[in-house]
Amino acid sequence: MASQHPFDIAFLDHVALRVQDMEASARWYTRVLGLTRYDVPEWGEFPVFLLAGKTGIALFPPKGDAPQYPAPAIRLDHFAFQVSPSAFDRALEHYRELGLEFEVKDHLHFRSVYTRDPDGHTVELTALQVPPESFYLPGF
Repeated sequence: MASQHPFDIAFLDHVALRVQDMEASARWYTRVLGLTRYDVPEWGEFPVFLLAGKTGIALFPPKGDAPQYPAPAIRLDHFAFQVSPSAFDRALEHYRELGLEFEVKDHLHFRSVYTRDPDGHTVELTALQVPPESFYLPGF
């Protein structure tokens, strides 16, 4: 499907999060979601990037510690990573083994599990439960 917009979005690159303890958060995202830490020495102490392929999160210190990055006035509701249905089931078992509190929701087209990181950000894993062509726009 040809876009009417002058450019196309390739994928969500990252979500930037302000956290109380960047090292504790980096450990959590590595242990819970299996993200890979990617440090860029030229950037200094932050952000700390944690990636799944080309998508991930960027951790920043609390407001005030990074004056060149303005703090948002409204808190992020949640962010989601998509996984396969079989990976979703493995994630639930992993969460149970870690003793995490989580909630599973059926969204008809998707099945999702929600948990919170050490700073209270809601992290969702979601798995498509229908054929992709019955949910996503044609051509995507």
